[in-house]
Amino acid sequence: MKHTPRKRFGQNFLQDQSIIRNIIECINPLPEQNFIEIGPGLAALTKPLIEKLSHLEVIELDRDIVNFLQETFTPQQLTIHQGDALKFDFTLNNKPIRVVGNLPYNISTPIMFYLSQFPNIQNMVFMLQKEVVERICAKPNNRDYGKLTIMLQYKYKCRYLLDVPPESFYPAPKVDSAIVSLTPRTDYDWHQVDETKLNQVVSKAFSQRRKTISNSLKGLFSSEQLIEAGIDPLLRPENIELEKYISLSKLI
Repeated sequence: MKHTPRKRFGQNFLQDQSIIRNIIECINPLPEQNFIEIGPGLAALTKPLIEKLSHLEVIELDRDIVNFLQETFTPQQLTIHQGDALKFDFTLNNKPIRVVGNLPYNISTPIMFYLSQFPNIQNMVFMLQKEVVERICAKPNNRDYGKLTIMLQYKYKCRYLLDVPPESFYPAPKVDSAIVSLTPRTDYDWHQVDETKLNQVVSKAFSQRRKTISNSLKGLFSSEQLIEAGIDPLLRPENIELEKYISLSKLI
């Protein structure tokens, strides 16, 4: 299919076959698993996924691409949901699902936070802008470590899997890409964390990330409260471990 990539949909189509094989290896789809692919585009990942699975569901906004998919695959192979992934109900009768996709860079973060509300999602594997993946997977004492890191890592085990260079796409984007895996954590009960309070603490802390933590959290916690929580008030927000932010959120 000859399709002109649409800037408003953030379309960059994957075309490097060796990279595609590596991504499928990273995803490791098993025939009995239920998969939803967001933004299948010209089916670069869709085709090899269907070869491994008994059936695949996809969400696609672009009507021209929906027509292409309908012409390329049978209903037995593919269920197509035409629409916006940010408005899609991923509960799907509460069946366990895995979600994959080459996400448009302009909406990748909103989609990940939107998906995080669906408890039936067992795992997500996405292609994102490399710098976003670096922020998601960052460790403390690193400039990439921030609000996005904490608000995903408290709930997910985040793994940086693979780099994808610009020349793997048509048209080639101006940024590098990478593959990330997000799997709900099982090492502690993250359901006990109040996400609204954690977001309040982390947003305030990183709104002034060059200041000391006592300054950036002024009005929320005193230096004495920080010390009681095991936090040096002179540290910067990027020096504070995830667990300490969770502890602070429980003090609100």
